[in-house]
Amino acid sequence: MSENVILNFNNAEDPFNETRKDNDKSGSQSTVIHIRIQQRNGRKTLTTVQGISEDYDKKKIAKACKKEFACNGTVVDHSEYGEVLQLQGDQRHNVSNFLVRIGLATKEQVKVHGF
Repeated sequence: MSENVILNFNNAEDPFNETRKDNDKSGSQSTVIHIRIQQRNGRKTLTTVQGISEDYDKKKIAKACKKEFACNGTVVDHSEYGEVLQLQGDQRHNVSNFLVRIGLATKEQVKVHGF
């Protein structure tokens, strides 16, 4: 049983593979991704990610982020910015490292804002 689990683990597919056009390191991301933090009530904060290309499925990215950072999150349709990813807590540096690690954007394309 454990051999099957290990074999299947090595053959795991990339969840973002179907949305990538070619093997370019930055994918099809051409604009800057802005990661901001918003203060809610008390100590509660909200991290927003804006500027992810339309070529990527933001709901899949949100699902992967939620699992990776153990937080809740959603994709919100903003009238001015389009689809914006929202995550609970201060996840700015986690999200920026995650986006660079999976190859969705380069370090120069990710801009972290906040206090």
